[in-house]
Amino acid sequence: MTLTKVVLSERDMPTHWYNINADLPAAGVELPPVLHPITLQPVGPADLAPLFPMALIMQEVSTERYIEIPDEVQELYKLWRPTPLYRAVRWEEALDTPAKIYFKYEGTSPAGSHKPNTAIPQAYYNKQAGVTRLTTETGAGQWGSALSFACQAFGIECKVYMVRVSYDQKPYRRSLMQTWGATVVPSPSPQTAAGRAILAQDPNSSGSLGIAISEAVEEAVTREDTNYSLGSVLNHVLLHQTVVGQEVMKQMELIGADWPDVVIGCVGGGSNFGGFAFPFLRENLVNGRRSRIIAVEPLAAPSITRGVYAYDYGDTAKMAPVAKMHTLGHDFIPAPIHAGGLRYHGMAPQVSAVANAGLIEAQAVPQRAIFEAAMSFTRAEGILPAPEPSHAILAAMNEALACKESGESKTIVFNLCGHGHFDLGSYDAFLQGRLEDYEYPAEAIERSLANLPRV
Repeated sequence: MTLTKVVLSERDMPTHWYNINADLPAAGVELPPVLHPITLQPVGPADLAPLFPMALIMQEVSTERYIEIPDEVQELYKLWRPTPLYRAVRWEEALDTPAKIYFKYEGTSPAGSHKPNTAIPQAYYNKQAGVTRLTTETGAGQWGSALSFACQAFGIECKVYMVRVSYDQKPYRRSLMQTWGATVVPSPSPQTAAGRAILAQDPNSSGSLGIAISEAVEEAVTREDTNYSLGSVLNHVLLHQTVVGQEVMKQMELIGADWPDVVIGCVGGGSNFGGFAFPFLRENLVNGRRSRIIAVEPLAAPSITRGVYAYDYGDTAKMAPVAKMHTLGHDFIPAPIHAGGLRYHGMAPQVSAVANAGLIEAQAVPQRAIFEAAMSFTRAEGILPAPEPSHAILAAMNEALACKESGESKTIVFNLCGHGHFDLGSYDAFLQGRLEDYEYPAEAIERSLANLPRV
């Protein structure tokens, strides 16, 4: 009989986060320094102190290979971790493929995605530093939900700037944040100078993560009681997510599964992809494994496949630090695709560096195709995926169908980083034939890239 689900006990939870910065130099990969948004000089801890507690700043620059997970964080992780690993046997049969497909399911968390893996430690370290209030941005609402949950757990006030198109498209994610006590406002908003400037140019702006970041950062730096919290992109965020990849490796070893030939994750800012893939990338770099690692992004926000690897601001108003990353330009305003969590102009510096070095692959895919793949998957496996991981599902399906053509029995593993229960409006639009495919115009990319900082 084929095992279809692997569940670890709490005793098997990772005790440390894995930091890929420790292993990049041996692969000839260097992470360029992060720069101050005004001086364009390398930032120091004092520059980041208005935004983050010192513990997170030190994790951001750490080159230690493993960083211990605090007991208080582990206790809250136990509400949903370890998460299950599934063998998609029914989907394999439906696709008539000899490939073996596994997926890690992060939708069992209270917020329904992988995001609490970093929200909990970020809230914890801010609480330890005496911070009483956090601001953040959110696209699809998954990160905002996760931070709202984490702030509630530690008794911290939470303010979320939610990209307006998602605020309108996904009202129940907004309700979930409010259930956990957060204040949620659509971005751009009249509550900040950054928001007012955008609204003056375009009163009907659909918003972007870059704009929402500007608003959250502005509020954090202008209030003594408030810090800023980020759900993706930065090193410490990807670090916290590595509990995911570490668990997968232990689960596959437990059942004697073949080492993955292909490792797949969706990518927008980089958090779920980095947390899932970096432990496998370490095996490639350090132990000579040969897994293909694929990052899948939307054609409407193709930062790796169509952006440039250059220094850029992390936000639209040029208040956030400047990092070298794959970027479409901080002025990028994405099309209103339903994968709201992937609508960011840039890519995590760590993901960008390994992509630039050729250590991972990147693919860009259209919106309707990812919903078609999601329908194929959910009709076989029963789990309704969010639009974001449906990008990974499409790539996994394509790899499995290629195995059908070649007769190869490859092992494919992907991260199903969140459920789609709050995305039923998106599925309804797909089922009624109202979804459009968007491809970001080349001329718009050129206009946006013309405004990169001169570094």
